[in-house]
Amino acid sequence: MASTSNVENLSPQILRGVMKEMTELVKGPPEGIKVHMNDEDITDIQATIAGPAGTPYAGGMFRVKLALSKDFPNVPPKGYFLTKIFHPNVASNGEICVNTLKKDWKADLGIRHVLLVIKCLLIVPNAESALNEEAGKLLLEAYDDYAARAKMITEIHAQGPKVCKGEPSGEGTSQGGPLTKKHAADKKITADRKKLLKDKKRTLKRL
Repeated sequence: MASTSNVENLSPQILRGVMKEMTELVKGPPEGIKVHMNDEDITDIQATIAGPAGTPYAGGMFRVKLALSKDFPNVPPKGYFLTKIFHPNVASNGEICVNTLKKDWKADLGIRHVLLVIKCLLIVPNAESALNEEAGKLLLEAYDDYAARAKMITEIHAQGPKVCKGEPSGEGTSQGGPLTKKHAADKKITADRKKLLKDKKRTLKRL
């Protein structure tokens, strides 16, 4: 997805408001949501949403991106899932249904509201405004099949040990001590996981 910085298109007053809200969100994020601040481009808004318990997305960590248009805050940001997800309201390119984000939108609602709406979509998908027709059809007609498919995609793409950018990976920091053995064990776990994911992908193709 191309970078869509809108720093030049937004007024200094709006940018100050975005900066203030982002700073507050980093310090006190909504439950199950971690907000990532980009100091070089305040309009690059990204967050990680934990898959809510009791849903097919439980256990997954989903990276999302919000794109502010020049009309923000009169219109809500566009939302995208950067993590692959099987969901009625998310297109194959990750785009989140605009109508869902527009519903009940007011200029003073802000970024927190949008992130909470996206999290709510993971709990209660809206089959009526589906961007993924297959997921929408399964949700309405065969929920168990929908849940199994969504869970499998979550396990393949949204789970597993991942190192976030800017965090030390542990590689290159070992001095030949216990970390070396741990690294070897991690490699074995990774190899086992890859084999498991291959089997899951084969199963998915047969669905």
